[in-house]
Amino acid sequence: MSTRRAAGEPRPLRTTSLGRRSRKVQRGDFARPAPAGASFADWLAALPRILAGADLRALAAAIVAARRRKREVLLGIGAHVIKCGLSPWIVALMEEGLLTGLAMNGAGAVHDFELAYAGATSEDVGPALEQGSFGMARETADFLNGAAADAALGGLGFGEALGQAILEERLPNASLSLAAAGARLGIPVTVHVAIGTDIVHMHPSASGAAIGEASLHDFHRFAARVERLEGGVYLNAGSAVVLPEVFLKALAMARNRRQGRPRRFTTANLDFIPAYRPLTNVVRRPTAGGGAGYQIIGHHELLLPLLFAAVREGLAAGGKP
Repeated sequence: MSTRRAAGEPRPLRTTSLGRRSRKVQRGDFARPAPAGASFADWLAALPRILAGADLRALAAAIVAARRRKREVLLGIGAHVIKCGLSPWIVALMEEGLLTGLAMNGAGAVHDFELAYAGATSEDVGPALEQGSFGMARETADFLNGAAADAALGGLGFGEALGQAILEERLPNASLSLAAAGARLGIPVTVHVAIGTDIVHMHPSASGAAIGEASLHDFHRFAARVERLEGGVYLNAGSAVVLPEVFLKALAMARNRRQGRPRRFTTANLDFIPAYRPLTNVVRRPTAGGGAGYQIIGHHELLLPLLFAAVREGLAAGGKP
């Protein structure tokens, strides 16, 4: 009897039993619908333990563990985090001892001052650019460029000088200022400037020498914290270029000075779009030899409060740091 297959007849396959194959998704990891009126802790526990749901829990747990062991938890932010209305959250975490250092770019300092001074920030760039008025606010330029000059003269970092000036001038909304909170609490708030990227650099009061010196001072302040990152956490939120590069160079200095340490720590990039430098220079390269890196994509105004609240719940379950 011929075993020849007819033209077009499918070839036989080796099959296996479904019960003997491993699967990445298990029913125990599924979400549980939270009832109306559920506590935040119950709602959080009801999230699926899959992909970002699992990563969020792991990141929150790493922050909780770091603070319980008195290790560093550093946050680097782009200006968008401030413009999303998250300054009250960050100030609260600084006051509660959950954040041990904060880094921001130059635009972050602009928005931080404007909120402290006027309770409002973020001009409508398109129409202002057409009118030739974009970035021409006198108060912003005078205050920030003055803070940079004071920092250079006094041997301070940009962030420290800015925070002190906001407190000394008793600005009406100083409670919203991250720089002022750092100065008040003794927590380093550092400003990392790329010359020419901020509106205050257009003004005659801007001194490249002063801004550069103040920002370099802050780089070394930030690097000193990164040296102590073993067992800690670094979060990058909303900075696609400047702060990932600053973090990488600070880590390179630390490992050069400390025989390859810090080695084991946790990093995360939290942003509304994925970008090359945060993924490469925050999440992957620094943790390649140990530790863990996470990338969680979401809107800052939703993702960061969710993470911060999860950390608070974790600490509340075992006592404050």
